[in-house]
Amino acid sequence: MTTQPPKTAMLAIGDEILSGRTKDKNIGHLAEVLTAAGIDLCEVRIVGDEPARIADTVNTLRREYDYVFTSGGIGPTHDDVTADAIGAAFALPVTEHPEAVALLAAHYERREMPFTEARRRMTRTPEGASLIDNPVSTAPGFRIDNVFVMAGVPAVFQAMLDNVLKELPTGEPMRSASVDCPYGEGDIGGPLRAVQGRHSGVAIGSYPRFGGGPSGYSAEIVLRSRDPAKIEAAKADVEAMLTEVGRSLGLVGKDAGV
Repeated sequence: MTTQPPKTAMLAIGDEILSGRTKDKNIGHLAEVLTAAGIDLCEVRIVGDEPARIADTVNTLRREYDYVFTSGGIGPTHDDVTADAIGAAFALPVTEHPEAVALLAAHYERREMPFTEARRRMTRTPEGASLIDNPVSTAPGFRIDNVFVMAGVPAVFQAMLDNVLKELPTGEPMRSASVDCPYGEGDIGGPLRAVQGRHSGVAIGSYPRFGGGPSGYSAEIVLRSRDPAKIEAAKADVEAMLTEVGRSLGLVGKDAGV
């Protein structure tokens, strides 16, 4: 376990995501898994199937973060361009990986299916890459330096991620607590800012809701920290603040509206 949690980013790749044709499921899964492992996901970007843009984005992210995870674009068709883009980002040639060739050749032989040129495309990686195991459909992802390149199909992405996590240092898991707020954010904004100022070790967020109070507005206040004691102290302060806001408005236990 590391003292400071690793900082990471994700790059989701695919025209189908940007067009709305495919609803991404990998971002939320990655965020949930990394949070549980004590690894911070700090940034997510989505780009289309444009090799130059993918390469530029990968280079930006890999220089800023400890690890970068990509999803999509490593299949057998012409628009699966991620391997070539990653190769360009690292200025490395992209060739068939011998281990990947052996894996897929055996896979298709067992299934009595031809190992076509299209299927061979899934064996291509930048020179020097190591493979990421794919227990779902065999075709591997790959790692080059601090970049992990994985499939876009959610079941495959999740299986690959399980294997990737075994290689990563973990940190103290992020913990959270929530407080139901019966008042609108316009009533609690100032007092909540003051609470945050007294608890620098806790991230405090307010998430507005329609409903939950007489005038139709309320909020959920979420506190996040790796230190349970700090969360409890901040939570008590938030609850006391809400009581005071209610008294000042003459609406204790009611909603003041936005």
